[in-house]
Amino acid sequence: MAFLPDAGYVPTAEDRASLDAWFAEYDAQSAQRNVQRMADMAVFPLNLVSDDAAGNGRSAQWDREQFIATMTQVMGDGSEDLTFESTRTPVFLSPAMAVVFSDSTMTTEGESRRLRYADILVKRDGQWAFQTMIQGGWGDNL
Repeated sequence: MAFLPDAGYVPTAEDRASLDAWFAEYDAQSAQRNVQRMADMAVFPLNLVSDDAAGNGRSAQWDREQFIATMTQVMGDGSEDLTFESTRTPVFLSPAMAVVFSDSTMTTEGESRRLRYADILVKRDGQWAFQTMIQGGWGDNL
């Protein structure tokens, strides 16, 4: 098992619980395809980092409207069940910043797809929000 370097901040149980609660809410909203509520849980402009089909790294910034339009298209109309099972490894950089690595299985219509991604979250006014999404394979859509 790899050990993470000392980042200078040791998260409390409350830090971890609040982050876990945020992800539980986000996953629930994703499963319901409530893209408006998902957008409420972000800081805009939202940074996106990925790679494209040619193997080049890509990045973009989306405003709320672009996030809603793209996520609505990607997630579909909601006519089929969508579930997520995720294992998350957060690295707290401070009480208000975390990089979270996720290994997830998304299942819809009996078909499962494994996902690995990372998010950068910031806490504002006591609430977590994602600010950067990092996942391979989406660069051609940025």
